Amino acid sequence: MKKLTPPQIIVIAFITTILLGTLLLLLPGAHTTGPLTLTDALFTATSATCVTGLVVVDTGTHFTLFGQLVILLLIQIGGMGIMTLGTFFIISIGVRLRWQDRDIVTRTLTGERHLDIWGLLRNVFWLTLGIEAAGTILLAGRFLHQHGMEPARAVYNALFHSVSAFCNAGFSLNADSFIAYQTDPVINFILMLLIIAGGLGYTVLIDMGTFGPRSRRLTPHRRLTLHSRFTLVFTGILILGGGILFLALEAGNTLVDLSWPHKIVGALFQAVTPRTAGFNTVEIAQASNAALMLLILLMFIGGAPGSCAGGIKVTTMGVLLLLARSRIRGLNDVVLFKRRIREKTVAEAMGIMALGVATVAIFTFLLVIVETGGQSHAATEGEFIRLFFETVSAFGTVGLSTGVTPELSTVGRLLITLLMFVGRIGPLTMAIAVAARARRTAFRFVEDKVMVG
Repeated sequence: MKKLTPPQIIVIAFITTILLGTLLLLLPGAHTTGPLTLTDALFTATSATCVTGLVVVDTGTHFTLFGQLVILLLIQIGGMGIMTLGTFFIISIGVRLRWQDRDIVTRTLTGERHLDIWGLLRNVFWLTLGIEAAGTILLAGRFLHQHGMEPARAVYNALFHSVSAFCNAGFSLNADSFIAYQTDPVINFILMLLIIAGGLGYTVLIDMGTFGPRSRRLTPHRRLTLHSRFTLVFTGILILGGGILFLALEAGNTLVDLSWPHKIVGALFQAVTPRTAGFNTVEIAQASNAALMLLILLMFIGGAPGSCAGGIKVTTMGVLLLLARSRIRGLNDVVLFKRRIREKTVAEAMGIMALGVATVAIFTFLLVIVETGGQSHAATEGEFIRLFFETVSAFGTVGLSTGVTPELSTVGRLLITLLMFVGRIGPLTMAIAVAARARRTAFRFVEDKVMVG
């Protein structure tokens, strides 16, 4: 029997967790309003484990406290990563890991090899708990004093939404997500900070943690890594650019009833949440087609590598834009901050983009067939953009929806379930996991030309 590759182990671990979550959600004590179907339980467990946030039943009313805690646990496991949690506790009880197992964890989180696995996992674990605890305290205080919640409810709501926000899950105990809090800038900014932190990736957060006045005194030439700088700059561009565009497109539509300060906060929130948290403070179903296309683009890009976010990742899109700039200028090298990016990295970015586009196109095509059948375009006006939006949301593990999720057929729900899984583990990882390990050949074929463009 051949040994499993690291990507295959990750796939199996996620499948196992999803199946266990499905069984727990099917228990009578997990729901309040009648039995949950197997399809809906599988959909919810997948959405939670893959930190997506798409729901077919309302989380706050359909599930009991036990059911909600199961969902919260699945979100935490999916956000931190099954391999990360498992390895942390294995190391904690003194079990030594094989080199291959160490490689799985370090490559999953950072893309690098031969790192201090214990130090890395310790940082990841405490960093996650610290940020989620801080978010819980801040949200609980706001819910308690500003919105008059009972102490126990305020703490529980704060804990659930803090974990959901940092893990970029998008599950909410509120039926309307955070529309009721759209005029509360404190709640908005706390959630945005949690979402951004979860979407930056552990590598960037840990790197930022060692970058400061104290570090600079100890190591005068200490700088953020190229990856961290690239991620932070491109993330800032997407947030500011996305916020400005959303404000311009929706100021007279979904944001029309808000004052200008609240319009700005709402636009920024809608630029942050597609990457890939799934909370919303405006009614997505009422947004214009142009705004929906903007959100689709942001959802497709997603967050940073090694983070809780999905999508093709900001660095992937950034590398491709830099490649386009280089080709337009007639340059052979892709350069960033006076550093040449490896050709292997550029090739990987192109592969990820191609697989991402192909995956979204195929699943959109299948979903349109299943949900609209042979009906004419006139009879299903507006349905395509809704299904396209739903597909990208599932692929990017976002959780935003125009309201079509509960209306999907059983086959449609299964397609979205599969897509959430594919989107979480990544198109590239999926391709490697299902393929046999290829042996490197000692020869290369003769080079020839193909015209493109």
